[in-house]
Amino acid sequence: MKNVMDTLRERGFIKQTVYEEELYGLLGRESVPFYIGFDPTADSLHVGHFMQLVAMKHMQDAGHKPIVLIGGGTAMIGDPSGRTDMRAMLTKETIARHVECFKAQMARFLRFEGENAAVIVNNADWLLGLNYVDFLRDVGVNFSVNKMLTAECFKSRMERGLSFLEFNYMLMQAYDFYVLHERYGCSLELGGDDQWSNILAGADLIRRKAQKPAYAMTFRLLTTSEGKKMGKTQKGAVWLDKNKTTPYEFYQYWRNTADDDVESCFRLLTFVPLEEIAELCSHRDERMNAAKERLAFELTRTVHGEEEAERARSEARAAFGGEGEMPVREIPADTANIVGVLVAAGFAKSNGEARRLVEQGGVSVNETKVSDLSFPLPAGEFVLHKGKKAHVRIVRK
Repeated sequence: MKNVMDTLRERGFIKQTVYEEELYGLLGRESVPFYIGFDPTADSLHVGHFMQLVAMKHMQDAGHKPIVLIGGGTAMIGDPSGRTDMRAMLTKETIARHVECFKAQMARFLRFEGENAAVIVNNADWLLGLNYVDFLRDVGVNFSVNKMLTAECFKSRMERGLSFLEFNYMLMQAYDFYVLHERYGCSLELGGDDQWSNILAGADLIRRKAQKPAYAMTFRLLTTSEGKKMGKTQKGAVWLDKNKTTPYEFYQYWRNTADDDVESCFRLLTFVPLEEIAELCSHRDERMNAAKERLAFELTRTVHGEEEAERARSEARAAFGGEGEMPVREIPADTANIVGVLVAAGFAKSNGEARRLVEQGGVSVNETKVSDLSFPLPAGEFVLHKGKKAHVRIVRK
């Protein structure tokens, strides 16, 4: 079987590794238990997490064993990586609820039965009961404060202030790797490149404390060709939970991918063969629209299933190409003005936001631009447009 490192490198995942030749040989000759950590700071995974799940699936399909670590313990502190401010601390009850949501979503992507079945663990099981003095004597003695302060995750916070609470995060994540090594034989941690210092610290702890080989590999972050993080909209993150980001909104996000980013998204987020991706993305003209539609369909099908993907594609074609069925929003029959319609349809969160949309010229009813707040609404059903990308059929109930 093809070495999974070749697969990950060809598709553009790998950013940094240590002991690369050793790791390549290990992955080529035996099944390797590996892990990726997910902090449950929300009640849903988002697009950034999805890229990690795709990488885990590549690893599992190549015969390696995924360990999904839910950070129920580390979320009590908050990871300072990539932050200029301190994360809000969550209650145990909130974290427990988020952990259950994550478990349900991840079950759709990884195999939890059969050979090299994935397992889900929660680091609250071993972190919350730690004796602090014992932890410092057993784990803290292996860390140099001078070296820790050179890590990017800490350097970026030094000017604004880094709390001692957050300073402990690296030790706790390193300890996670050590515990998984002792309990599951885990010898490889994967993650986004903003986690490089934390992952490296864990591999180093195992080599020091257990005198066993351990490896680190990070992936590039999911960014546009301009270096901006993907997975964000005006409404916020692009979530995998359909109640937070509908399948249609999810589809439309990827359908509107910039031309320069389509090939990269195909490689990192789908399992379409590389030769087919190259063919889909070989034309920089109107044919790129077919590639974008395929990208949106593949991702929506993976996250929400075939039926939802077909529906989202049909709705998008109806809105933009006159084919299929346009999404429908039912609103109260007594909705009297355009402001109420925008709020009821979910195009605005408040009356104030709805008024601003109208005043900025971003709203149309059927083919007529709404020029003022007193715009007369049609008597029956009508199509509501917000900008060039959001279109729904309004039905009064």
